[in-house]
Amino acid sequence: MNAKTTKIIFWTSTVLISAWFGASGIFELTHNPLIWEITQQLGYPPYFIYILGVFKIAGVLVLLTPNRLLRLKEWVYAGIFFDILFAFFSKISVLGMEAAADAVIAFIIAATSYSMFRRLYLFTYQKLTK
Repeated sequence: MNAKTTKIIFWTSTVLISAWFGASGIFELTHNPLIWEITQQLGYPPYFIYILGVFKIAGVLVLLTPNRLLRLKEWVYAGIFFDILFAFFSKISVLGMEAAADAVIAFIIAATSYSMFRRLYLFTYQKLTK
């Protein structure tokens, strides 16, 4: 896969996952009835929903910042994957398997974005020498 294709796939999947999490964050912060009802059905307290909203919006801002904050983006991707996994297992436990389909879709989009991110930005970890 050439660099141009990698960039197109990266930015497409990154914009999609950012739109997904950005909308979710806004819905959580604006007390959207549907989102709040589902999240409370899953057993999460109201203060937690606000915290999720704030961190989702912050994460989207970091992801959409080009060529900067690379280490922080790694943390954002980790947060996205934790959010998706917790949502997946919470929905399966409380609402049933069919309610978790959105988490599977989000996981695929996030995994695509992250794998293209890793192709575009090669990290090398070197041992410090004295």
